[in-house]
Amino acid sequence: MTTTVTERREPAGAPPGSGSRRLTERVFRVRESGIIAVLLVFVAVTTSIQPSFLNQQNLQFLLINTTVYALLALGETMVVVSRNVDLSIGSILGLSAYVSASMFGHHPGIPIPLVFLIGLGIGLACGMANGVTVAVGRVPSLVVTLATLYIIRGIDILIVGGNEVTAQTLPNSFTNIPRATVAGIPYLAIAIAVVIGIGAYYLRAFRSGRELYAIGSNPEAARLAAIPVGKRIFTAFTVSGAIAGVAGVLWAAQYQTIDSTAGTGYELTVISAVVVGGVAIFGGSGSAVGAAVGALLLSSINSALNVLGFPQLWLEAISGFLLLLAITLDRIISVRLTTALRRRSPGVGT
Repeated sequence: MTTTVTERREPAGAPPGSGSRRLTERVFRVRESGIIAVLLVFVAVTTSIQPSFLNQQNLQFLLINTTVYALLALGETMVVVSRNVDLSIGSILGLSAYVSASMFGHHPGIPIPLVFLIGLGIGLACGMANGVTVAVGRVPSLVVTLATLYIIRGIDILIVGGNEVTAQTLPNSFTNIPRATVAGIPYLAIAIAVVIGIGAYYLRAFRSGRELYAIGSNPEAARLAAIPVGKRIFTAFTVSGAIAGVAGVLWAAQYQTIDSTAGTGYELTVISAVVVGGVAIFGGSGSAVGAAVGALLLSSINSALNVLGFPQLWLEAISGFLLLLAITLDRIISVRLTTALRRRSPGVGT
């Protein structure tokens, strides 16, 4: 009996499996490049129909409107790449927005950094509650965060009642945060871009960030590899909650009138942005930059609908359609990529 060994040829000095990793990374880069191409085509088509779409005022509004979505998408990305989902971010944002903004009315002269710390604390508490239940209790994140979505929203309604925070109770230094610009670009957009860049670098360059991808790819294999799965998942939900808390303060500064409905439905838009931006809903792949581009695309669609005179309800329908399309495409790519990697792997035949 003879045994034939089929070996895969790789460049000298390349680590085992580097070819497969290069193929995987190439596919992910193509997916992110694709969403950028779609964004550019969409902007070009909309501008050809309505030239005012690209005027300076609308561009500033588009960037400011994207900042909250993009920031939320960063936290959601950390959760989704670990094969989980956080549906509570809209409720966290709403609670943080009202409680933090109401501080200006209850405590005139309160420092703005302290208000941001209050929002951060609210988000941290909610995120830690999600993280403990998912990581320690081993309860599916879909169930946990769907429950906390309603629990946190219920707490928000109890606190707010029939009241609301209005622009008259907010100091100009707070409401001017989204308006300040440099060379026509909002400072806030630049700051959020830097934060997203830092988040993307952390996920790709730090061991704890890369371990989130390993957990999302195969949780059981990650446990066998001695990766602290529970700790990493807890951290991801905590960070997601903290980011949602800060985003709530920024939301209050932007919209200035806050009641118990603040942030309602944001979870669908953000998850759509994350998945459309190339983050696999089944975990293990994607980037924070791609998710931010997805948020920019959805914000561009929203802005285009306003410019073209379409009802706001169209945005929700389009978000749902893009989410379904992205999940379907992600599944097709995942299956084909798995097949391609198996063909590339060493085979032994007799």
